Amino acid sequence: MKVVIDADLCQGQGRCFSIAPSIFGFDDLGNGVVLGDGTLTEETLELARLAQANCPEHAIFIEGDE
Repeated sequence: MKVVIDADLCQGQGRCFSIAPSIFGFDDLGNGVVLGDGTLTEETLELARLAQANCPEHAIFIEGDE
């Protein structure tokens, strides 16, 4: 599974980074970005889901999560 951020939806609230700084960072404009290629492990999947649930813009998507 992979996590992605829709750059058109993200407004830079920073909740993803606050919840999972090992998965998310910021670009030069302060919007959220996924670190690395976004591949999730069993350990990082739960953090990604928590960040997704707390994103006010619903800009975080987990591909392959059923």
